[in-house]
Amino acid sequence: MSLRKKIADSEAVLNWFARRIATYIRMVHRNTKWQRIGYEELDRLAEQGEPVIVVLWHQRLAQSPYFFPLDKGRICSITSSARAGSMVGRVQKLFGMDTIAMSSHKRHVALSREVLGKMKEGISIGIAADGPRGPERVCSTVPLIWARTSGKRVFGITFSTRYGREAGTWDRLLLPRPWKNEGVFLCREWTETVPRKASEEQIEALRQSLEQHMNDITAEADRMVGREPWTPKA
Repeated sequence: MSLRKKIADSEAVLNWFARRIATYIRMVHRNTKWQRIGYEELDRLAEQGEPVIVVLWHQRLAQSPYFFPLDKGRICSITSSARAGSMVGRVQKLFGMDTIAMSSHKRHVALSREVLGKMKEGISIGIAADGPRGPERVCSTVPLIWARTSGKRVFGITFSTRYGREAGTWDRLLLPRPWKNEGVFLCREWTETVPRKASEEQIEALRQSLEQHMNDITAEADRMVGREPWTPKA
């Protein structure tokens, strides 16, 4: 094994980077004047120990540790087992979140069983619907399958800030400026019902509905802080 790979796979090095990223996230949160909109029902459910499914776009991961009311309930995020996804999981754990690593070797049935087990314990589930590798803002059917199986409610959550830049990554990750900023957290329930015996056509229509829901709330959050809403790559 090369020295470079040994360093990249070192637990000490990975934990050091995770702490640095967490410091940046906390700094953004502390130095931003936030609005928190649409959380009344989610807060109520979390206080009652009723788990939900939280959906976000991969582009808005940078403030994901503050998406869910961790002072009222628990949430488990689904991350990739690849190096970047593993780092996301390490960072989120520093904020008190549970995580499940999703790998190409883990069968979807096994992952779903693990996720449903968490929800039976009263733990909500969070997932980037277009992760871990995209395409950008193309919603997967995974949240729909879990909603159908569990019967739990689905909430879309996003954030935006007035000042920040997009990284040159596949998802155009939004990196907020960590000082003198203005931002918004926006939460809105997706109110469609996924039938227990939905056809492929119904699932596709519902997938598009959830995708549009996420794009709508994210564009709304962007407009609220004066940011130009997202547009597909040419």
